[in-house]
Amino acid sequence: MPTIPPAILPIVMLFASNCFMTFAWYGHLRFKTAPLALVVMASWGIALFEYWLAVPANRWGSAVYSPVELKTIQEVITLIVFAGFSALYLKEPLGWNHAVGFALIAAGAFLIFQKG
Repeated sequence: MPTIPPAILPIVMLFASNCFMTFAWYGHLRFKTAPLALVVMASWGIALFEYWLAVPANRWGSAVYSPVELKTIQEVITLIVFAGFSALYLKEPLGWNHAVGFALIAAGAFLIFQKG
């Protein structure tokens, strides 16, 4: 069985963890009549899986990336996952202003990875 390279494994795990976290934080928006206490408990249950992926991803990723780089990777993944989630699950269209804003954030992420 092939192993995932150390530089890629945390990215894959952070992507998966972010899918769980996005559902935990925003999935309930399609069920606005559900009791808030139930929504919070369900979100905690979903977030547990996010933690089981994110914490090891950051631990293992710190062997390859600095903490600032790991956080930057996480934020870029968050935007990618949320953009897809918003458009596909919440049926909220993304506009030109979102694209420009995401591009500016991507430019900032690019700068983080420049050795200065």
